[in-house]
Amino acid sequence: MDYINSNRIFSISDFQEFEAISLEVFNYQVQHCEVYGRFVANLGINLDLVKDHKSIPYLPIEFFKSQKISCGPPLADQIFSSSGTSGMAQSQHLVKDISVYMESYRKAFQLFYGDISKYAILALLPSYQEREGSSLIYMVDDFIGLSNQLKSGYFLYNYQALQLTLTELKESKIPTILIGVSHALLDFAESHCIEFPELIVMETGGMKGKRKEILRTELHAILCQGFRVPVIHSEYGMTELLSQAYSKGGGIFHCPPWMKVITRDTNDPLSLLAHELTGGINIIDLANINSCSFLASQDLGRTFQDGSFEILGRFDNSDIRGCNLLVQG
Repeated sequence: MDYINSNRIFSISDFQEFEAISLEVFNYQVQHCEVYGRFVANLGINLDLVKDHKSIPYLPIEFFKSQKISCGPPLADQIFSSSGTSGMAQSQHLVKDISVYMESYRKAFQLFYGDISKYAILALLPSYQEREGSSLIYMVDDFIGLSNQLKSGYFLYNYQALQLTLTELKESKIPTILIGVSHALLDFAESHCIEFPELIVMETGGMKGKRKEILRTELHAILCQGFRVPVIHSEYGMTELLSQAYSKGGGIFHCPPWMKVITRDTNDPLSLLAHELTGGINIIDLANINSCSFLASQDLGRTFQDGSFEILGRFDNSDIRGCNLLVQG
């Protein structure tokens, strides 16, 4: 097998199809992604025994900080990088075919929210705008371009202009999504009050070092009060992924059909957990066909029977156990 058609991935309609394509992608990436292939070999995995997604090994996401994760030569249409903190290495995701990313986020948005052209898209993402290489900014740029509303756009720190725009959109009864990083949404909600119950407020998580981290329930309560909305939506994505999960309230996320979240034992990374038990978040993102689709993240959470999941925090240690399984061969 030399290539997996992305059209098959984005046409997945049931779990059996997801399982079958996951195994195809696994075997393809073991052969063609040098880093993942060495990682699997060093685990001593018998490939003949990998018969379902539960037996697929997950690459620690930290490898994106030190290795070029690529199927074949490390060439890229686009290189996305993580924000990181001062003095720390950044993750880099070499995206060979940017059209795959575009199809992934467009189809996912359509599944969860419908036709994007009907929405005004407002973005409050200063932490992302102030650096280069953000996959989130790439997606939001495209969303703004796909929106048919003239008032769609970014609001860096101009909260007065944002308040005025929200008021005008409310009065015009235009469906509106405000997507923002947590600290900026909090700053706005604490300094400006607007009653816009139809507004979709979508937080992307994280204080990015700008404010003290607080519990999600506390964050959402403040934002609900500030915007006078019944719930806060959330987007879950990261530099190393080409897909996003969405929550329409309560911090419970749902994946598009080509993405799945599983939890692992924090003390034994190769052991998976049952639903509703807290563990490390493993992600299958089949849109990552040209890098690695099977990733062990640094997030803690739990999954539920219907395939949804909840994020509960982050690992205290910066390195997930298992990173030393990659050796130079």
